[in-house]
Amino acid sequence: MNTYSDHMLTMEDLADTRPVLIIPYMWIGDFVRGHSVVRVLKQRWPNRPVDLLVTSLCAPLVDYMPGVRAGIVWDLPRSRLAVAKQSGLAAQLRARSYGTALVLPRTWKSAIAPALAGIPERVGFVGEFRFGLLNRWRWGEKALPRFIDKNAALALPDGAPLPPEWPVPQLNVPAEEVARWRQANGLGTGTAVALAPGSVGASKRWTHYPQAARLLAEQGLDVWVVGGPGEKALAAEIVAAGGPRVRDLTGADLRNGILAMAAADVAISNDSGLMHIAAALGTPTMGIFGPTSPYHWAPLNGLAATVQTKTMVPCQPCHRPVCTMNDHRCMRDIPASDVVETVGRVLAETGARVAH
Repeated sequence: MNTYSDHMLTMEDLADTRPVLIIPYMWIGDFVRGHSVVRVLKQRWPNRPVDLLVTSLCAPLVDYMPGVRAGIVWDLPRSRLAVAKQSGLAAQLRARSYGTALVLPRTWKSAIAPALAGIPERVGFVGEFRFGLLNRWRWGEKALPRFIDKNAALALPDGAPLPPEWPVPQLNVPAEEVARWRQANGLGTGTAVALAPGSVGASKRWTHYPQAARLLAEQGLDVWVVGGPGEKALAAEIVAAGGPRVRDLTGADLRNGILAMAAADVAISNDSGLMHIAAALGTPTMGIFGPTSPYHWAPLNGLAATVQTKTMVPCQPCHRPVCTMNDHRCMRDIPASDVVETVGRVLAETGARVAH
């Protein structure tokens, strides 16, 4: 597991209390990884409050992120400029008197509101003709190997070397909140495996969740299917295959997914936002990777197991949303029995009790 030593970064100006705004990427997994940026900032400026711009979808995550003062919930449309929405956001930002804004995305739209708000320091990488919108330029983004390197580097002083390891994202859910959630959903106290069968793009979805659910239930484990509204049909298929021990917990509220991952004894997930949530919570997490590279896209927190096909597929890695080559063998050739066997090993390592 990656660790981060506090002495790697010198604290700057303890008297500086100006708030800092982070404009992160808004996909769920990327938003979770953005907590590493928060942790770097809090080491650099311990007395400067840190806020996050956040969509209504991702907003529940902010409640569990240590070091974040507040989330600024504002949904900007992806497909158009939305001048009125940008102006409204700028008014909110101006009222909060930010001293610094870190603009992680390279898009010019992401830099408009901080500029309109007159935030004195607006930090971001060169890209998309943002001259005039940003005033603390950073160069060399393409030379940085991973997504986390590109993001967290903006929280360092200009020109500072990257640390050998970044601080890992953290999500802290109180145990009493988890207990209330289990009781409210009638889930009991048995050992539970959370399945996250969804992802952005069908190519990242493992094929054999229904078979895995059946095998896990036969071993006396409770199985929860976790995801958004788009996974309802898939959840129904998994429940039908797995029987009464399998519960459909999919829904529109991300908080429900966070609490499910916090309550589970182990999580099995495609390369998706829920994988990053589970890992940041400290839940033993098994990531199933087919078309994408674990080196670039696995959580910094470390996984209990990384599951990949033993079949050599020449088109890997790829980022196609839908497989168009080799019959999706990078996912289809991972058998349910291998995944279930790995679940047993992970549960044994964590000391979880399995009822038979």
